Amino acid sequence: MNLSKNIVLIGMPGCGKSTIGKELAKELKIKFCDIDEYIVKVTGLSIEQIFRGGEDTFRLIEKRCVKEISKMSPQVIATGGGVIKDSENIKELKGNGIIFFINRSIEKISTDVDILSRPLLKSGKEKLYDLYEERYFLYKRYCDYEIINDSCINEVKDKIITQLRRI
Repeated sequence: MNLSKNIVLIGMPGCGKSTIGKELAKELKIKFCDIDEYIVKVTGLSIEQIFRGGEDTFRLIEKRCVKEISKMSPQVIATGGGVIKDSENIKELKGNGIIFFINRSIEKISTDVDILSRPLLKSGKEKLYDLYEERYFLYKRYCDYEIINDSCINEVKDKIITQLRRI
């Protein structure tokens, strides 16, 4: 498969973007970029440290990094769950990419997401449901394709590859 655009994965924290993205990149023999890891690399700070300055500070850094990453292709990009909160991020990602919404049920996410490792979820699992209510329609609005993650990682990866072949 000859890809010229990025494959961008959006969705809730814990939906599998990074895990699926790594496997997808390996199969397609292209680079993988996790935006949160990229942010840590360029700032020298952990996501938690950045969030101590407030979510707005994090979102500004995220926006700059999305702009940089979007220009490089082809690659698989795993975004942070809140990347869709800024329409400029979506404009950048769509400009050179195909956006897949990894839709995993909130019930499954809540049973296995590590709350303590995610700054926005530190107040407890109920915050996860709040974020879901806030973001779900944005994921649906901004994606080019929706992929249901109700099975194993390889099956989800294969669904994405099948969709890419149809394009």
